[in-house]
Amino acid sequence: MNEKRYAVAVDGPSGAGKSTLAKAAAQALHITYIDTGAIYRVIGVAARRRGIDPKDEAAVAALLPSLRVGLEHGADGLQRMFLNGEDVTDEIRLPEISLYASAVSAQPKVRAFLLDMQRRFARERSVIMDGRDIGTVVLPDAEVKIFLTADAAVRAQRRFLELEQRGTPRPYDEVLAELQERDRQDTQRAISPLVRAADALTVDTSALDFKQSLALLLQTIREKVGL
Repeated sequence: MNEKRYAVAVDGPSGAGKSTLAKAAAQALHITYIDTGAIYRVIGVAARRRGIDPKDEAAVAALLPSLRVGLEHGADGLQRMFLNGEDVTDEIRLPEISLYASAVSAQPKVRAFLLDMQRRFARERSVIMDGRDIGTVVLPDAEVKIFLTADAAVRAQRRFLELEQRGTPRPYDEVLAELQERDRQDTQRAISPLVRAADALTVDTSALDFKQSLALLLQTIREKVGL
């Protein structure tokens, strides 16, 4: 475990590989990986289960006091998410939860509800945290800020293959259309839209495979932190 405590903020659009790459980087650096998107997906699951329109801010806000969002890391480093004590790690990855998560994450009361939880992790240990506004809002003082991106067509193809491997295949055109809608929601929302922090380094993985992308990410982090 590195003695130097630092935070790495990784932002970028849906399907850019943030979670997969950040998780692998955390393992290589022996620090804690926090998937903030998974935290918002838990709120999306709760809204969907209650039959709440995720864009209905009043209804979503009224739901929050009844929710206990839990996060644990197993010995294998896997982040497991809990909703009122129930493990919902698999449910949050259902394709339909993506749009729910995007809609609820745009709401000020939801973001305030989860902000302290996210910042607490960075105060307690070295972390690499990925999401949409980590470098701009959640951890504006992070030692390393990276904006990870890739062409929309490339991101959709990666998502398409991921769904096939999970046994939940979807037509490519549908995957691309959903990803483009997610991009529209994330970049145009009024609260904490997806933007690159002014001091973030852009890492484009469109032409890179996983191994190359990870090597570039690790090189960027180590140079910035001085590891």
